[in-house]
Formats: sequence, C-alpha cells, structure tokens
Amino acid sequence: MGAPVDLLRRVPLLAAVEDSELTELADRFTERRYDRGAPMVSRGSSGVGFFIIAEGEASVDAGGGKLAHLGKHDFFGEVALIDGGRRSADITAETNVRAWGISRNAFRTFVKQHPEVAWQMLEVLAARLRAADAGPLKSPSAPPRRHWRFSRPGRRLRSRA
Repeated sequence: MGAPVDLLRRVPLLAAVEDSELTELADRFTERRYDRGAPMVSRGSSGVGFFIIAEGEASVDAGGGKLAHLGKHDFFGEVALIDGGRRSADITAETNVRAWGISRNAFRTFVKQHPEVAWQMLEVLAARLRAADAGPLKSPSAPPRRHWRFSRPGRRLRSRA
C-alpha cells in the first residue's frame, strides 16, 4: 500500500496530475518513520528521494542555523528527484515523523510511462523558478536602479540614477 492520494494532491508539483495517474504514483511511495532528533537527510548526501511529511515536524539547517520549519503536508527533495544532485541542507526530525518517500529511480520510471506528467511538473518548476528569480523588489546591497527618460523621436535616451 502506498501513500494516500490526498497527501500527494497537496504537493504543488503534483497538483495537476490526473487522479488515475496520481493513484498509480502513490503506490510507488514507501512509508518512512524517523524518531525525534534523527536525521532525515544530510547536507551533501546524494539526493535520491522526495519526501512528504504526513505527521510530525522537522527543521531545516543549511549550515547557518535553523532555516525553516517543516510540518504536516510539507515536502522536500523535489529538485533532487529530478537531477539527483546533492542535498543542500540537513533536515532533522524535531518530533517523531511519519513521511512518505519515493526514490528517484521509481519516479523516473513512472514519468517515462506518463510523459504528460513530466510536462506538468516542468510548468510548476518553471513558475517556482520565476518566482525565486523575482526575489525582493530591491535588496539593500543592490546597486541603484537607473531610470530612463524617453525624449522626442530622434533624440538620445538619457539616464538619471
């Protein structure tokens, strides 16, 4: 028995997947349990899986202290699921955690059988990348923005910083 379909449906990366395909994908997930204080993934380790937390809480530390808090329905490892790259942070169970995970190989096999799912995921990842690139409107260390004034046709553009 795999992960509950409604748990997978809460993951933005999988939200557009058809019910029948999501049910098939859910069967490929395995349940994982972590005791309080146990490492769930370690920074620098190979990113071989994607996880969704069903119960419990975890903390994310990228080397400079607690970066984020994860709880029920949160997920991690979606980029590693695709590229198999190294983990960028330590994730530690703050309480007993029950999670569902899928290996990169199991996911890749599924996507090869359902290529339309890959396209849906690419759209979601592209939107997330655009949002991340947009970042804050202006950071304190950013150089001043140039404001361009447009003048009459045939005249040069002038910049005023």
